[in-house]
Amino acid sequence: MVFLGTPLFAVPSLHEVARRCEVVAVVTRPDRPRGRGRRVEPSEVAVAAGELRLDVVKAETMKSDALRAEIHGRAPDLLAVVAFGAILTPEWLRVPRLGAINLHGSLLPDYRGASPVQRALMDGRSATGVTTIWMDAGIDTGDRILQRWEPIAADDTAATLGDRLARLGAPLLAESLMRAAQGTAPRVPQPLNEGSYAPRLRKQDGWVDWNGSAESVWNRQRAVTPWPGATTSFGGRGVQITKSRPHELMSRYDTPGAVLEVSVEGVRVACGQGSLQLVAVKPEGRGELQAAEWARGARVAPGARFEAVTRGPQEEDV
Repeated sequence: MVFLGTPLFAVPSLHEVARRCEVVAVVTRPDRPRGRGRRVEPSEVAVAAGELRLDVVKAETMKSDALRAEIHGRAPDLLAVVAFGAILTPEWLRVPRLGAINLHGSLLPDYRGASPVQRALMDGRSATGVTTIWMDAGIDTGDRILQRWEPIAADDTAATLGDRLARLGAPLLAESLMRAAQGTAPRVPQPLNEGSYAPRLRKQDGWVDWNGSAESVWNRQRAVTPWPGATTSFGGRGVQITKSRPHELMSRYDTPGAVLEVSVEGVRVACGQGSLQLVAVKPEGRGELQAAEWARGARVAPGARFEAVTRGPQEEDV
């Protein structure tokens, strides 16, 4: 087996695959600047592979003939792919003897693409899941092997839901690989004219639009936590909303973004329809605070107003 993956979402799968299969190499993306200090650090998969004492190959590009020849020389039966971060060409898919199997964070054909977990939250879905597929030349269009369903909780964010899906998918991927090796893995074609697409998130996807409904603002806040963060502006300074909940859904307000109430429970803000209770926030340059605590220090009062962010620094998409 050759394992290809990069972020934290892929780490449970790497552990499970390494436990059940012979992993002859782990291919991951190169070291990148990370965190607030922008220190150059290896990917989470590279760290986990090192702890497992597996051979790590860091690939800047999958267009390298030398890299493909190197992996071909290890004679893999299968490729196991989880959130790798680069498209595999048909030439790559011909490297393994039996094929390439991908774990995807949705119930395909829904949410093909780079951000299935975030988009399910953004759309207010009550459930999602994971799917293993035989990879083909399309984007998450290959024949399905196995699927598992997972409910979405009201307090889920992209981080908590992604963590559950990663742990749910790890044994599913290992089982799919074992079935493929035994020649018993199903091939269930996807309806290519159905489903939806989940494009990669951008920094701007986190900018809060108070003109939307309270429910839509809440869903987006959960979807973009922790990255890129639900960002608004108060008193000329950025504020990230890290936890919120709809207070009521039907009222109409003339001034979306206006503070309606400050209490021990947080800060209630008018939306285009309904109002949102801010429970926890992260002011610019500071750590996370309970919204009520932040409001006392920032002297937030009814009638004050949160403003929309209209532009900001460009940051790398993740």
